[in-house]
Amino acid sequence: MIIETCSDKETFALGEKLGKAAKPGQIYTLTGDLGVGKTVFTQGVAKGLGIEEPISSPTFTIVQEYLEGHLPFYHFDVYRIGDIEEMEEIGYDDYFFGQGVCMIEWANLIEELLPDHIIQVTIEKDLEKGFDYRRITITGLEGMIKE
Repeated sequence: MIIETCSDKETFALGEKLGKAAKPGQIYTLTGDLGVGKTVFTQGVAKGLGIEEPISSPTFTIVQEYLEGHLPFYHFDVYRIGDIEEMEEIGYDDYFFGQGVCMIEWANLIEELLPDHIIQVTIEKDLEKGFDYRRITITGLEGMIKE
C-alpha cells in the first residue's frame, strides 16, 4: 500500500488510523531519512492507541514505554545499538512477543531478531513534489485499513 501525504497533519492522521486499527502483538518497522516525519507518524499511532502523553524519539534509551492507551505501546530506536546483545539485555522478546504494539526505528540493524510477520513502514520525501510531500509505503498490513 502506498499513501501520499502533503502535510504533517496528514502524516499524523495516517499514523492515527493505524493506531486505531492496531492489534496486540503487532510489530511495525519504521524507516526513512532524518527529518522525513517518522516521529510525527509515530505520534499519530500513539494517538490512535489512546495515548495522550508527549511522544518523542527514544534516541538515547533504546525503548520508550507508553502504557496508558488501550494497548501498551513500545517505541524503539535501535540506531545506537552496538550489538544484538544489547537488545537481549533489555528483554526485547518480552516486547516483541507480548500483547503491546512495537514501533522500531532502524530495524534493519536488528533484522535477525525480528519475527516473520512485521508491518514495514517506509517514509520518503520527494522535494520535486513539494517540501511537505511524503510517500509512505506500508507492507504487511493488507486489508487492515482502508485508504
